[in-house]
Amino acid sequence: MANLGSVLKEEIVRLARKELRNETQGLKKMSALYRSEIAALKRRVVALERQVSAISRKAIRDTAAPVTPEPVSRMRFTAKGLRAQRQRLGLTAPGLAMLLGVSPQTIYNWEGESSRPRSEQLLAIAALRSMGKKEAGIRLEALAAQVAAD
Repeated sequence: MANLGSVLKEEIVRLARKELRNETQGLKKMSALYRSEIAALKRRVVALERQVSAISRKAIRDTAAPVTPEPVSRMRFTAKGLRAQRQRLGLTAPGLAMLLGVSPQTIYNWEGESSRPRSEQLLAIAALRSMGKKEAGIRLEALAAQVAAD
């Protein structure tokens, strides 16, 4: 015959487990519900970030630097002027290169007077004159984000 103390102990353990199971069952259900809601919110955030990215790319295209149709022959280019413009906007040579759509080495060559920009690049450089420091920074960030997204 089993010891009365051990039988009583086993019965207490069994009842305690049963009570704990009942108490934690609600917590498990709520935890699973919260996890599914969090996953749904994460999916929604990703979708919204994609929409914001698409809208910002469209806005950048729509608000591209206004290119003045003045003839290229009237535009002056000096290496000193380009360097001053870059410094006024607070840009590095690679940053300016990204804004103009050329390589950083091209900017160094222009500033070092070892080469000159072509006519379409002169138009882009002329558009920089109407740009402020904040606008240049915003466009540079947008271009960097677009490059990172591609």
